[in-house]
Amino acid sequence: MPLARSLSVTSLSGLEEWDEEFDLEDAVLFEIAWEVANKVGGIYTVIQTKARLTSEEWGENYFLVGPYVESNVRTQVELIEPTNPVLKRTIDKMNSSGCKVYFGRWLIEGSPYVVLIDVAYTAWSLDTWKSELWELCAIGVPWFDREANDAVLFGFLTAWLLGEYAAQSEEPPHIVAHFHEWLAGLGLVLCRHRQLSVATIFTTHATLLGRYLCAGNVDFYNKLAEFNVDKEAGDRQIYHRYCIERAAAHCAHVFTTVSHITAIEAEHLLKRKPDIVTPNGLNVKKFSAVHEFQNLHAQSKNRIQEFVRGHFYGHLDFNLDKCLFLFIAGRYEFSNKGADIFLEALARLNYLLRVSVCLCSCVSRCKQICKCHFCVVCLSQVNHSDVTVIAFFIMPARTNNFNVETLKGQAVRKQLWDTAQTVKERFGKKLYESLLVGQLPDVSKMLDKEDFTIMKRAIFATQRQCQPPICTHNMLEDSSDPILNCVRRIGLFNSSADRVKIIFHPEFLSSTSPLLPMDYEEFVRGCHLGVFPSYYEPWGYTPAECTVMGIPSISTNLSGFGCFMEEHIADPSAYGIYILDRRYRGVDESCNQLTSFLFQFCKQSRRQRIIQRNRTERLSDLLDWKYLGRYYISARHMALAKAFPDTFMYEPHDPTSTSGFRYPRPASVPPSPSLSRHSSPHHSEAEDNDEDERYDEDVEAEKDRVNIRQPYTLPFKNKVSAVHGANGNSIGITSDKN
Repeated sequence: MPLARSLSVTSLSGLEEWDEEFDLEDAVLFEIAWEVANKVGGIYTVIQTKARLTSEEWGENYFLVGPYVESNVRTQVELIEPTNPVLKRTIDKMNSSGCKVYFGRWLIEGSPYVVLIDVAYTAWSLDTWKSELWELCAIGVPWFDREANDAVLFGFLTAWLLGEYAAQSEEPPHIVAHFHEWLAGLGLVLCRHRQLSVATIFTTHATLLGRYLCAGNVDFYNKLAEFNVDKEAGDRQIYHRYCIERAAAHCAHVFTTVSHITAIEAEHLLKRKPDIVTPNGLNVKKFSAVHEFQNLHAQSKNRIQEFVRGHFYGHLDFNLDKCLFLFIAGRYEFSNKGADIFLEALARLNYLLRVSVCLCSCVSRCKQICKCHFCVVCLSQVNHSDVTVIAFFIMPARTNNFNVETLKGQAVRKQLWDTAQTVKERFGKKLYESLLVGQLPDVSKMLDKEDFTIMKRAIFATQRQCQPPICTHNMLEDSSDPILNCVRRIGLFNSSADRVKIIFHPEFLSSTSPLLPMDYEEFVRGCHLGVFPSYYEPWGYTPAECTVMGIPSISTNLSGFGCFMEEHIADPSAYGIYILDRRYRGVDESCNQLTSFLFQFCKQSRRQRIIQRNRTERLSDLLDWKYLGRYYISARHMALAKAFPDTFMYEPHDPTSTSGFRYPRPASVPPSPSLSRHSSPHHSEAEDNDEDERYDEDVEAEKDRVNIRQPYTLPFKNKVSAVHGANGNSIGITSDKN
């Protein structure tokens, strides 16, 4: 299916430099989601990172609404008295009617106000509200589905909150309510059924049915138009959830999704074409000097190397300076996240890195290879590489504790370090005393018999009778675990002969871990490449986070992030964004393409990787909320115009009539060995200092900056340039094309 440009706003090139904004003095925005101050998945990141920009736009009239979870409130929220008098009366009225509603500030960037509703406190109303839901919408919620029960409670309470706020207002307010995902969607349905004067927006970050279908290994995208959605939802016992999601999508004034690929999915599964695509962004913090993020990469890489030294003790027969760290992270969805194809590609990469064969037809005669790894017969380059790849799988699974062998490895490493420090201190003391009396030290006497004994004992302690472990934890379902079973099938057991090593860390990273004490951000910065060959990924925050931190990544054309980058970059791979084709290729072809990406990356020199990281980091502006936040602004303006046509008017821009930006292919030599041209066959680390390559970091960075606009600056709220009053007087919507 083609990715048709049928949405009202489809790309950054369709968003002009807006001069207009609505008068928001008498408007109030409620953003409602189950993940407000309650981390469950990616929606938490969306709301948390977007809060600062939205707060700047709406000021004191912006409120986030979520569930009250005491453990989260203790650490993330400062409870205060409501500053808005209307909202204070609303909360007091609800609390006096048998609810528990809290107000405070969420302690994140922007410090937005939050309204937190204790759904458990009103559980006594569940049966009544479920009966009302059946009478109004013919949606029956089974008693055993706790998540759906929470959605019912949360939906009725948020609708109550919005209705009470409108009732407590002295003048009819212009309320915008933005609902995220099906868990909050019921509140939207009730607002429309009760005919509340509220402009509603519904955003689906991933359709329920789409996620379940892809988890079932179906040919999802080729059969998208053929699914009997009611039957498929019923077969998976999620029909009631699907009905809530579909009702919210149809009742909303404005329906949005996070990517083009999800828009197509929503059109077929939810039976409504989204009005606008609202991509997910991040708060990008630019460094004053280009080399600063490179220094952070080096520091974090050193910490990962320390872990590797302990994990592979006794089998550390590879050069850590020529070791590349790859990783995949996210929910443990073996096929959806592409862990299956990644493992298969690693097995093929292992073969390519191990073999040493000539690339031409004279294989039988190519017995001699010169020092620069070229065949002495035909002068063609040989595949043999001294690079070692360590692939990390960071996916939470059911475990009962750390693996004893893994913990032992870190203990042995620490013991070796302590031993080395002890000998170093004794050596330094003798050296100091010798120099103090004006004599050159006798090196043969600097280390005595006791020193050698200590060092020999330390060396003997590193002996290992088994292979380094694959998994860092004891798995509860070891025999049926998909990753471990796949590792057994492909035979990658971290043996000395393998050039590809695998480490499965079935737990989210934490700086307090005794095993790998690093936060996720630190770990990503220390890696060389993120690999996310997902089959189902509505957006993809993991590759986006890699890009912002200057780490190259592999994504797919079935992910929102991959499609977004393909649309805005002429040659994504030149900027360290490799797009794997999983839409129009079979599994084996996609696996071969992924293997090729990995192999070409392994052939890069250190200097080429540095150049590529610089280019990748410059793409971070594309993912900044200062740009992508415009989509949400457009959606809110559209909703206000639909709900209050006498007061607001919205005229969407025509994306085909504007000229936007598109990152061109870099003019300098690309960081790819297969495309780089050298004056001689020599290709080694020595070329890192080669000045013959046509690359100037400052010049290239300036060229890239020309291709992207300055960040959008929110105007002051008292500046009105696009207000349409009830009397018909208005200032027209104008825009300047770039």
